[in-house]
Amino acid sequence: LGVYDFLLSDESSRSYIKNARTGELMGEFGRLYEQQYAVALFNKMRFDIEGGGGPQNQLLHRKVPLKNKSIFSGALFQYLEENKKWRNRFLFIPDSYNINYYENKQAHDRGLHPKGTINCAGYRVLTSMEEYLELLNTSLPGVKAKVGSSPFLKCATQFPLILWHPYACHYYFCVVTEKEQQKWNAVFQDCVRHTNNGLPEECKVQTPTFTDAVRLYRQAHGHYGTWEMMCGTPPQILANLVMETLLPEMRDLITPKLKGKMHEKQRNWMLISDAVYGLVQSQTQAQYEAVVQSCEAGRPPLETTIRTDMDQIITSKEHVTSKIRTLVLPKAEKLLKVSIQPYISSILDALMEPTSRGFFEVRDLFFRELVDMSKNLLNDGNKEKLGEHMEKISMLAFHPVKMQSCYEKVETLSLEGLQQRFDVSSPSVFVQRAQILMREQMDDAVYTFEQLLHQSLEGKEQEDFCKTIQRCQDRVVKKFDYDSSTVRKKFFREALLQIFIPYMLKQLTPSCSAELPRFQELIFEDFSRFILVENISEEVVLHTVMKDIMMAVKEAAVQRRHNLYRDSIVLTNSDPNLHLLGENPPIDWAEEYGEGLEELDGENTGDPEVQKRRRMKQVVSMIHIEGNASVLPNESCLEVPAVDNIPEEETEVRSDTSLSQKSEKQVPNGTKEDVNKNAVDDKPPTNRSILKEEESTTERSLQGTESMSAIDCAIQEIEKAVQEVEHEVRTQKTAESSSSKEETAAEEVKPISNCEEGARLNPADTNKDTTSSTEKPSDSPVREMEAVTPSDQQENHITASTQDSHTENSIAPSQHDDRGFQSPTNEAAEEEHQAGKEECNDSETGEDAGKGESAHMDHQ
Repeated sequence: LGVYDFLLSDESSRSYIKNARTGELMGEFGRLYEQQYAVALFNKMRFDIEGGGGPQNQLLHRKVPLKNKSIFSGALFQYLEENKKWRNRFLFIPDSYNINYYENKQAHDRGLHPKGTINCAGYRVLTSMEEYLELLNTSLPGVKAKVGSSPFLKCATQFPLILWHPYACHYYFCVVTEKEQQKWNAVFQDCVRHTNNGLPEECKVQTPTFTDAVRLYRQAHGHYGTWEMMCGTPPQILANLVMETLLPEMRDLITPKLKGKMHEKQRNWMLISDAVYGLVQSQTQAQYEAVVQSCEAGRPPLETTIRTDMDQIITSKEHVTSKIRTLVLPKAEKLLKVSIQPYISSILDALMEPTSRGFFEVRDLFFRELVDMSKNLLNDGNKEKLGEHMEKISMLAFHPVKMQSCYEKVETLSLEGLQQRFDVSSPSVFVQRAQILMREQMDDAVYTFEQLLHQSLEGKEQEDFCKTIQRCQDRVVKKFDYDSSTVRKKFFREALLQIFIPYMLKQLTPSCSAELPRFQELIFEDFSRFILVENISEEVVLHTVMKDIMMAVKEAAVQRRHNLYRDSIVLTNSDPNLHLLGENPPIDWAEEYGEGLEELDGENTGDPEVQKRRRMKQVVSMIHIEGNASVLPNESCLEVPAVDNIPEEETEVRSDTSLSQKSEKQVPNGTKEDVNKNAVDDKPPTNRSILKEEESTTERSLQGTESMSAIDCAIQEIEKAVQEVEHEVRTQKTAESSSSKEETAAEEVKPISNCEEGARLNPADTNKDTTSSTEKPSDSPVREMEAVTPSDQQENHITASTQDSHTENSIAPSQHDDRGFQSPTNEAAEEEHQAGKEECNDSETGEDAGKGESAHMDHQ
């Protein structure tokens, strides 16, 4: 790590990075930013006065979509660079989409600081080592790596998850199942998608100022076209801009000095790149904030000038535009006819097909979720269930796992053959933009449905939820179709402009840029800050190609391709009352219609921040750890969760089903009600250790009673056991049994119904208990109980009843485990019980009833 330490400690290297590269770029960028700031402010104020027109959105827009929400949390394994081992980590993703990782879940619950935080802007999510090593080769030419030959990183499982960045450090995770990998992949992809969109559209001045300044800077250095690293916050984008030129210089300087094996060179290069990137980003952060602060301080006098001289500025700009148009327009039209028009329709088709399929999938997903909710409310249609379902649907747009099917439709977008011609680096820029628009459309549809449904349910105690949901759903789907068409047409126009405008500017700049400065003399000095000849020249080129783009999109809408609406279909104020609902506060369905925060009772003490985290609701269900933990090879990890499946909303249903199936297996002769009854009736009044042994032997005997041969063997063993017990009874019986004990025992036998007695003295249970008793004749506690005399049994029962009388009032005496061994005084009562038992057993299957009767007769 000599070069790495040198970069961090040597002052000359740090000064070169700060001043020679970062400082030089930020100086030029700051000049462009100040110029574009005045132009953006003028355009914004002019738009506010004149209005933009265009179709009005029909769906409502949620202002704060993720308030008091977290996206996801769960456990997986992370590779630690410091000790080269895999460790279990708990990941928590808040509404900022930054990934916080902790030592374990307890550390997060206690409010401790995370071990680290990952900002996913600019990252790529990889799910195989092949992809990672291929990208690793491109980052350091001359040092090649082969699959499986990277000793510094051996994945502990077959399901890796790698976050790769061209400049920053890489993060390595892995899980133990493919379902976990798919779920985490969807979550990480959503984090990347959200953090890449770091420029807020609400800022009508700062955002266009920044994007125009970055574009002009790259064009001045010969870089036209789309840029993949235009992602993240402004300081991150500026750091990417610095590294775009600094990294090749570092590679040429440092690569010959790297020593060691292949994997050591790659590892050292990643550490060096990450250290430099962090240093550059800290510098861009400070200098960008200074530039923005300076421009904001000078905003009031600019606004005063614009308000005072708005008309004169517009007139002067139109005059200059007409002069520049005479220079640029002929050359632009010639280039448009030869190099642009033949490709408009083909590129538009390539954009429309996958994008429209993605929006259709959004519509279908929204429809399916509402249909499922209606079905679930048919049988149990109360407001608590409605609130529970709506709480999940309200965050549907931010559920990365459910929305993954929609996002995957757009990922098939391909501009094969056109990327090199028009300098399009990758279609990922358009893919991510379309996915963000899809998420916004889904959230708008869900939010509109929430407001309509809540308004329909106000003041109504009894309501047919299904009909109300259907009415609101139909209204929202119609509005969604209209807004979807409007959003997609706008997206197609913007995408075509991003493809064609850089290409045209690159071709026209050599012949036009030299003549543009002379037009600056036509602008008054007072208005020179709001009118720039470079911007006017680009506007002329834009309007030239915009006509053909609008015509192509309009033609697609007229032909009803991909369900696009014609421009003549304009819905203005079609539902004026609906937009009034958008001003209402957000709806808390769980608190208003459900159980509220009932689960947090008893947790009102402690740190307020901890309570806030506990109350925070999670959009995606956590990956639950089931079973015992296993250990990774060479004990390189603390523990590996044995996760068989990744439960979602169906978790509760599956758990209930598994419990019912387990109960039915324990009592095969009964229905679900019988299972519950037997579960209560089988509680013994004495000795819990004996109960545990009886249950274990009963479960083992279930396997033996599945075949007829096992039953026959059990019957023979039962006969032998009965004979042995009768022999023991004869030898141990004494004359000490008095009439008083017999009367007391008679009082213990309470009259019960025949059906209840039959259920408690189930012949199948008798066979099971007696069969299990013969499996271990020496150790089984059941045999010990059989060896007790009837008089001793009566004494034991009397003692137990006097000690636990308050717990046995609901338990019938027939629970005593003296099957087949009755005292002479109870024979008459037992015959009545046998008659009732035979009546109840008639409802069972004939085979089971026959087995039970034969077993009981053997006892007799």
